[in-house]
Amino acid sequence: MKKYFLIALFLTFALVSQSCKKEVEIPKPPQSTTQPAPVYTFEVVNTWHHDPDAFTQGLQYLNGELYESTGLNGKSSLRRVELTTGKVLQKIDIPNEYFAEGMTILGDKIYQITYQTHIGFIYDLKTFKQLATWHYEGEGWGLTNDGTYIIMTSGSNKINYLDPRSLTIVKTLEVYDEGYQIENLNELEYIKGEIFANIWQTNRVARIDPVTGKVNSWIDLSGLLSPSERTEKVDVLNGIAYDEKGDRIFVTGKLWPKLFEIKLKKKDGAL
Repeated sequence: MKKYFLIALFLTFALVSQSCKKEVEIPKPPQSTTQPAPVYTFEVVNTWHHDPDAFTQGLQYLNGELYESTGLNGKSSLRRVELTTGKVLQKIDIPNEYFAEGMTILGDKIYQITYQTHIGFIYDLKTFKQLATWHYEGEGWGLTNDGTYIIMTSGSNKINYLDPRSLTIVKTLEVYDEGYQIENLNELEYIKGEIFANIWQTNRVARIDPVTGKVNSWIDLSGLLSPSERTEKVDVLNGIAYDEKGDRIFVTGKLWPKLFEIKLKKKDGAL
């Protein structure tokens, strides 16, 4: 009898032990299949003069010239600039109460937004005559377009698509890299099916998938200005423009003395 009792006790102990082992067993986390977004650097192709008093907020290339929106209260403007000399060919000043931000050209109109006054301006491309205004919620930071929609940032990780007729939001894209929100999206440019976005207060540009919001790759523009050019006055990198016909990328910054044409290359040296 004692023998059967000991056998039963042993089996009970074994079952309890097995049950406890299963309860405390910690499963291994699944291995991530997400690959880090590749990083590109740059090669300088050309360097040109840029107005060192221009607080660049928006930049676009069209027909051999640059269109630029500059910021700061009392210093904001919209201007047309000769690429190779930096000479201002056409300019209007924005009223002092407005801090101008990004701009974009779609069709025969220029669209320009302001920082915290919730108002955007629409101009005639040739004359710079103001045609209309529109109101939006939140801050205005960067603008570009994909040929159909106006694309706008407000300093968060969100990109809004606007109908150019009603200027209402038709889609919002959230930008991530490896599951992390990418905040401070600033000046924009639409290049070969990607949204290029300056990340405010950094030397990095994100190349964003316009469908998913995923960062396809990064561009590290550290060292674009030499140490001697980085004076106390010089502010952050901001300003991307693209020459579609010539396949050229231009970049500058707020109060920078130079504008650069660059060619992208991977960090391993491959173009």
